[in-house]
Amino acid sequence: MPSPFPGMDPYLEGPLWTTLYFTLSSEIVRQLAPRLQPRYLVLPVERFIVEMAEGMAITTGDIYPDAGIVRGQTSAATAQEVATLEAPLQVATVIPSSIPHVSIEIRDRANRQRVTAIEVLSPTNKRGEGRLEYLAKRRRILLSTAHLLEIDLLRRGQRVPMQAALPPAPYFVFLSRAERRPFTDIWPVYLDQPLTIVPVPLLPEDADVPLDLQQCFTATYDLLGYGLAIDYTQPPDVPLPDSVVTWAEDRLRQAGLRR
Repeated sequence: MPSPFPGMDPYLEGPLWTTLYFTLSSEIVRQLAPRLQPRYLVLPVERFIVEMAEGMAITTGDIYPDAGIVRGQTSAATAQEVATLEAPLQVATVIPSSIPHVSIEIRDRANRQRVTAIEVLSPTNKRGEGRLEYLAKRRRILLSTAHLLEIDLLRRGQRVPMQAALPPAPYFVFLSRAERRPFTDIWPVYLDQPLTIVPVPLLPEDADVPLDLQQCFTATYDLLGYGLAIDYTQPPDVPLPDSVVTWAEDRLRQAGLRR
């Protein structure tokens, strides 16, 4: 079953995002690699981001015994013997989680020079420590001779920094060509339109190669069977703005997914 939406499906911005993120990145590689070989290599590069849970707090209601808390009990006769062995309270600590990220690099096959970096932004790229890590990586690319293509299909989180305000679009594609910096080409993408076709720049002597993001998204949606996994009778995990709720519900009714 195809997606009921013409472009990005807002129902994929929730728990299913990780599956979309990895498979969409793979589809981008699959689309570009055969067209750029043998002069270029299109390579997925994995790294890990360590992130702490946000909004963690301990309140009075949290510190009484339950399945995760044990309060030690001792008698007066044995208190002195075990005082240094048993703590009066045990509470689970917050362990940082290691989150995998995938980037796509286009490299000149002859000397392995990085020509273009492609980033599909994830939630951790847009908040907290993960955002700081990504901005540091982004700065290194912007100070290099490589082009940078960023695909932001998430409505939540902070956008990449720009010197002027962005229009109120739900999704964006940003292209920073090495020879045009600091100016950036920007494609706002709206819910009622397909994902855009964007140029992928290469070395100066080679022409841009078009990347059809809608084709990549559709292939991902069909391959993973999102039409079977998503409950379209419920609102999306990331609420839609009031201005498009009626439009989205009409789309779902036309697709036979809502009464």
